[in-house]
Amino acid sequence: MRLDAEFLCSALTIAKCPRWNRIEIALAGRSNVGKSSLLNALAGRKNLARISKTPGRTRCLNFFTAGDWLALVDLPGYGYAKMAHSEAEKITLLIEQYLCQRPELKVLVLLVDARRGPQREEFALAQLLQNPSSRVGDCPHLIVVATKCDKLKRAERQPALWRFEALGTTPSICSSLTGEGIDQVRRQILQVACAHHAMALSATGPAKT
Repeated sequence: MRLDAEFLCSALTIAKCPRWNRIEIALAGRSNVGKSSLLNALAGRKNLARISKTPGRTRCLNFFTAGDWLALVDLPGYGYAKMAHSEAEKITLLIEQYLCQRPELKVLVLLVDARRGPQREEFALAQLLQNPSSRVGDCPHLIVVATKCDKLKRAERQPALWRFEALGTTPSICSSLTGEGIDQVRRQILQVACAHHAMALSATGPAKT
């Protein structure tokens, strides 16, 4: 299955999110880690999600439909040092509300810079997902993707990946620039999403769009 995605809408609050039964795959990560670039690569579209050279431009939840039952969600980037503290707090709250209050969320793709180890924010997100009491619905499946692998030498890659295992899962590695690892990440995402879709069909019938 391809991720033939189309932009649907943006939401500044959880109340403005679409009401549907689609399975949502969300992309989270620090500002300028490459969320929009990865989304474009997964969908095979150069300009599906806008790519800005200025970190911190995405400050809302961007929803994209993919097929009849799937949706991609581009979350705001966090950790941009030059952003006003009040704006940073709003973004953090919006991300946390989405992760905790959105039962449609089944897969969280956490993007990390392959050149850095996991930071405080990554550990906080991973712990939030692993706490059932903080969630409406089941805890989503966490997929960690180390981006910008083209910036590392071959000998540096495996040691870099080992550091991210502290987040509780084995990371994948990719480069939206060269295309390396994109197919593997797409297969990994769709494998989990299709499993959830099959369970939903067996329990309630086809999802409503």
